[in-house]
Amino acid sequence: MPPVILSRKVGELEVLTYLVYCLQSREGVIIDPAGEPEALVAWMEERGVELRYLLATHGHPDHVLGAARLRELTGAPLALHRADREFFTGEEGRRVAAEELGLPLELEADVVLEDGQRLAVGELEVEVIHTPGHTPGSVCYLVEGNLFTGDTLFVGAVGRTDLGGASLEVLLDSLARRILPLPGETVVWPGHDYGETPRSTLAREREENPYITDFILAE
Repeated sequence: MPPVILSRKVGELEVLTYLVYCLQSREGVIIDPAGEPEALVAWMEERGVELRYLLATHGHPDHVLGAARLRELTGAPLALHRADREFFTGEEGRRVAAEELGLPLELEADVVLEDGQRLAVGELEVEVIHTPGHTPGSVCYLVEGNLFTGDTLFVGAVGRTDLGGASLEVLLDSLARRILPLPGETVVWPGHDYGETPRSTLAREREENPYITDFILAE
């Protein structure tokens, strides 16, 4: 049975926060807990979901603003890739949060993720795909043909690479090597609703996303 996937815009920067859960077990995850923790808890409780993990696609504070409070309310651990835990607990990462993004950073990762790691959530399996570029430890989460891309890939665009720790060259390499080889029917669930639609497919992005058509496929 496919996962249940719900989304809502959270916080001033309207991050797309996802609730993904297994219908059989009612175990689930929240991807990018961007704020409004009490509302997110009510969102889960309305559906009888037991939270297993808080999954961050990357360490920028707009995507994890609700994580600390959600940990208190639910006991669920925050999971973050090792490279972003190291970056955002260092001087440069704190500067990026404070000066470039202008947001407070409270980041304590309970589970340190590595590329290729798989997390069991009821009958579901969440695969971690390391896609650096927007940040050193950006990841996408693959759940039964659904790819949660954070700020690595948007509908028709990619995440910013003008921030500290970012690189357009590295991001394009991540897309070329780690994302584009996935099946075309893979559904793309981005971290912000910046495109014509809130979600897409890899087949559509291969045809219409200029960062893919002009920078990767044209080579």
